[in-house]
Amino acid sequence: MTITIAIPKEIRADEQRVALVPDAAGKLLKSGIDVAVQSDAGLAIGFRNEDYKEVRIIGDSAELLGSADIVLTVNPLAGDQIAALKEGAIVIGFMNPHADLERFTAMAKRNISAFSVELIPRISRAQAMDALSSQASIAGYKAVLLAANLLGKFFPMLTTAAGTVRPSKVLIIGAGVAGLQAIATARRLGAMVEGYDVRAAVKEQVESLGAKFVDIEIKAEGSGGYARELTDEEKAQQQAILAKHVAAADVIVTTAAIPGRPAPRILSAEMIAAMRGGSVVVDLAAETGGNCELTKAGETVMHEGVKIHGPINVPSMLGNHASELYAKNLLNFLDLLIKDGEITINLEDEIINDALITHGGEIHHAGIREQLTGAGS
Repeated sequence: MTITIAIPKEIRADEQRVALVPDAAGKLLKSGIDVAVQSDAGLAIGFRNEDYKEVRIIGDSAELLGSADIVLTVNPLAGDQIAALKEGAIVIGFMNPHADLERFTAMAKRNISAFSVELIPRISRAQAMDALSSQASIAGYKAVLLAANLLGKFFPMLTTAAGTVRPSKVLIIGAGVAGLQAIATARRLGAMVEGYDVRAAVKEQVESLGAKFVDIEIKAEGSGGYARELTDEEKAQQQAILAKHVAAADVIVTTAAIPGRPAPRILSAEMIAAMRGGSVVVDLAAETGGNCELTKAGETVMHEGVKIHGPINVPSMLGNHASELYAKNLLNFLDLLIKDGEITINLEDEIINDALITHGGEIHHAGIREQLTGAGS
């Protein structure tokens, strides 16, 4: 029996990405898989229906979803989309696993096996499937370009007939995938760059990109490559040391995030007020509350002459390459699920087991199950 994989058009208003680009669809077809794409699913980034060669193009969303064994998405499915799924289907995509938990109850009732790419473990074997990293790298790059556009100064040093222009000073807060890409991009644009992270272990990575590491003498390594939450005493130490570097910066890009929790507050209004007028803050954590207490998601606000920009869904701004990288992540994940033309969900595989939220008519993921139990009590 031929496996059918479907790609619906994303319904989020600000979304340009598509879960499968034409090249990736072609690879699935060559392996004997049937591929169906909703009409104009990739049009926002220039992929026309005819670019999906030999792929079935279906206009009606319910028809598409109801015929699929596997559905690939960028954003979580809405309630009516979940209702249209075939019983026992598989859904793979960004599930936002710590919000709108009733979606998973609805999926379990329909015996849907839902895989959240956010929950793929950050182990060596899963690197090629790590959609969080591929999209974070894009966000870090774009954040610096957004900052450069908002800043009324050059990034690089320039020597002109009218005199020499000093390079801008850029501070990147958070040295994960997004932060390191932001550092590299700011350096390529010629800025003087500092990088800060509570994880002292990333100092070497920051310095390897040509930036100076801001050391606050706190070690806050956590699990899964993320930082642990700081104690109140550590937060006070962090604020005192970091404030000096914030005041000297022309541009700050914040990237700090903790999965399943509000973004850690790092920049206070007082710290922003101490910056020079005309300086810029780009807060990549805007959607989860912001690293700056003044951030408003989707807006640019002014405080004491400083612009605080809170962009949302930043990877979508580079929708073409974001989709290309995401599609490769999904293809690599599908290699674990599809063996010899058959779908096999091997719960002994750490990657499969950790990413699986609903399966067999139940909430499979222990963490989500506990959250649902707590919400219902």
